[in-house]
Amino acid sequence: MTRAPFDVRTFGARGDGATLDTDAINGAIAFAHAAGGGEVLLPAGRWLSFSIRLLSGVTLRLDEDCVLEAADPARHDGAYDPAEPNPFDLYQDFGHSHWRNSLIWADDVEDVAVVGPGLIDGVGMTREGPGSRWTRQAGEFPVSMAGLSEEEMAILVPDLEAMAGQGNKAIALKNARRVRLDGFTIWRGGHFAVLATGCDDLSIRNLLIDTNRDGLDIDCCRDVTIADCRVNTPNDDAIVLKSSLALGEARATERIEITRCHVSGFDLGTMLDGTEGRTQQLAPDQDRVTGRIKLGTESNGGFRHVTISDCTFTRSRGLALETVDGGVIEDVTIRDIVMREVTTAPLFLRLGDRGRGPDGTTRGAIRRVSVRGLTAWDILPDYAATIAGLEGDPIQDVELTDIRLVYAGGGEADWADRRPDDMAHAYPEPSMFGPTPAHGLWARHVDGLTLTNVRIETLAPDPRPAILLQSTRRVALGGLDAMEEA
Repeated sequence: MTRAPFDVRTFGARGDGATLDTDAINGAIAFAHAAGGGEVLLPAGRWLSFSIRLLSGVTLRLDEDCVLEAADPARHDGAYDPAEPNPFDLYQDFGHSHWRNSLIWADDVEDVAVVGPGLIDGVGMTREGPGSRWTRQAGEFPVSMAGLSEEEMAILVPDLEAMAGQGNKAIALKNARRVRLDGFTIWRGGHFAVLATGCDDLSIRNLLIDTNRDGLDIDCCRDVTIADCRVNTPNDDAIVLKSSLALGEARATERIEITRCHVSGFDLGTMLDGTEGRTQQLAPDQDRVTGRIKLGTESNGGFRHVTISDCTFTRSRGLALETVDGGVIEDVTIRDIVMREVTTAPLFLRLGDRGRGPDGTTRGAIRRVSVRGLTAWDILPDYAATIAGLEGDPIQDVELTDIRLVYAGGGEADWADRRPDDMAHAYPEPSMFGPTPAHGLWARHVDGLTLTNVRIETLAPDPRPAILLQSTRRVALGGLDAMEEA
C-alpha cells in the first residue's frame, strides 16, 4: 500500500512567503526518512527557506503552484548551512568544492528525488564565489577577461569571507546513488542550478531552468541521463560535464547521455516568460552570451562514453569538448544537433596543458569523437569550427559527417594570415586564439580527421579559406563543399 505524502504543513510550515519554513521542511524530511522513506509534499504556496537537507529514501515533491523560495541572509533571520571543510579544494573553485551551502543539498544518500511541477526561485542566493586556491593560476580565467579591472574582477570573484552565510547552489548532490530530478522549474539558481558530484545512476528529466550562471553541472558522475530539459544561461554554460578533483581523486565522468534538450542564451528570465529577449550581448567573460553544452574545463578525471543527441542550441555558443587538466576524452558520439544564432564557434575541440592538478599532472588526450548530422546557421564569423591539439600530442580520430555550417561571413582579409600560438596553458575558449585563419574549419595538431558530406557556407563574402589544416595527418575527405553567397 502506498503511503500518503508527508505534508510540510503538518510539521508547522506556513507557505506564506514571509515565515521561514526551513525547520518545518527539514523536520518533515527527517520524519519521512526515519519512517523508512516516502514523499514530502510542498503544496501550493510560497515556502521561504534556507538550507534543506535531503535524506535517503525521500522524494521532495513541489506541487502545482508551489514556489520554494531561497531566503536572503540580508533580509531574513538566518543563513545557509556553512560550506563544509574540503581538504581537496585546491584545484577547483569554491563553487565546485562545497555542497552544503545550498538551498537543497544531499551527501552520501541513495534513492532520493526532487520532482515537480513546482518552481524553485533562487532569489536569495548569490551567483558568485572565489576562484581556486591553485597558486600557478595560468589558465584560471579566459583570455577574454584580461581587460577587466581589479574592481570588476573582485565582483565576479569575491573573497572567501564574502561567502559567509550565503547559498550559491539551488541543488547540490555529493556521492549520491539512484537520484531522480524531474518536472520542476529553477529560476535564478545561483552559481549552479544543479551541481552533482560523484553521483551514480542519476536521471534528470523535464526540467526548465532559466538561471544567472551555470545550469546543470555533472562532475565525476557515472550512468547519467539528461533528457527533455530546457536550459537558458546567458552568463555561463547550460549543460556541462566536468571531472574535477573535488572528491580527492581523478574520477572519470562516464556513460552519460544528453538527449532532446534545448540550450540557449536569451536574456535572463525571458525563456520562462516566452519573450526570448536578445538585449544582453556579452557574458561576464566578455565573449558573447553562453548557453551551450560543454565538456570541461575541470578535466582531471576525463570523460568516457558520452552521447549527445537530438539537441537544439539557440543564441548560444556551440559544442565544446575540452581537456586541459590531464584527463582523457574518448568515445564521444554527437548526432542530430541544430544550432541557430551561434555566438562563437559551432564546434570546439581543445586539448590543452593548463595542468591544474597535483605535481606530475601530464597532458591528457582526445580521441574517437564522432559528430554526425550537425546543422548550424547564423554563426559569428570570427571563429571557425576548431579542432586544436598540441604539438606532439594531437587530437586523434575525429569524424565529421553530414555537417552544414552557415556563417554570417564578412571576416577581415588579414585574418587569413594569422597563425596563433598553441597557447598550451591558456583557459580553453574559442576566442583564445583570436579570429581564426579559416572561416569554416580550422584543424591543427590532429591525427586522424575524416570529413564526409561537410558543407560550409557564408551569407556574405569572407576572404579567408573555408578550411585550413595545419600539422594534420591521416585526413580523409569525402564530399566537401565550400561556397559563399555574393
